[in-house]
Amino acid sequence: MAPMSRPAPVEVAYRNMRFLITHSPTSGTLHRFIAELKTHGVTTIVRVCEATYDTALVEKEGIQVLDWPFDDGSSPSTQIVDDWLRLVNAKFREEPGCCIAVHCTAGLGRTPVLVALALIEGGMKNEDAVQLIRQKRRGAFNSKQLLYLEKYRSKMRLRFKHSNGHKNNCCVQ
Repeated sequence: MAPMSRPAPVEVAYRNMRFLITHSPTSGTLHRFIAELKTHGVTTIVRVCEATYDTALVEKEGIQVLDWPFDDGSSPSTQIVDDWLRLVNAKFREEPGCCIAVHCTAGLGRTPVLVALALIEGGMKNEDAVQLIRQKRRGAFNSKQLLYLEKYRSKMRLRFKHSNGHKNNCCVQ
């Protein structure tokens, strides 16, 4: 069987957030995958699919791997969304300029959904988040995921209030 052709990794940036959307590496492509992560300054990977590689080599390079799998073609659970947004908030606060990599099997469904949620929580309109990701990652999202994102309502969890209590229009830094 011929290897499946997968789209190249793409970086999506908005305000102070940077994400690398990619597909899942195999043991045979792991060294190239790690080199790509380093090129983008990735410090954390969120793996939302079944494991296809041993994380030891990645972690040896100083890159944290978090496993938050959910079903292919679906949307994340509330728990995964909460964990994801907490991670995004903490990483971009603690490590300005870093990049968070996210991958599922092909990098076209589950991965773009998480990135879209971060963009929406950071202040982008739902449809603009979808459009930006689709410009960079052709084929991203299925109809069920698009409906989920269309109905998603931001709680503005990636924005903060000044000490005087007024909301700031920018994302945490």
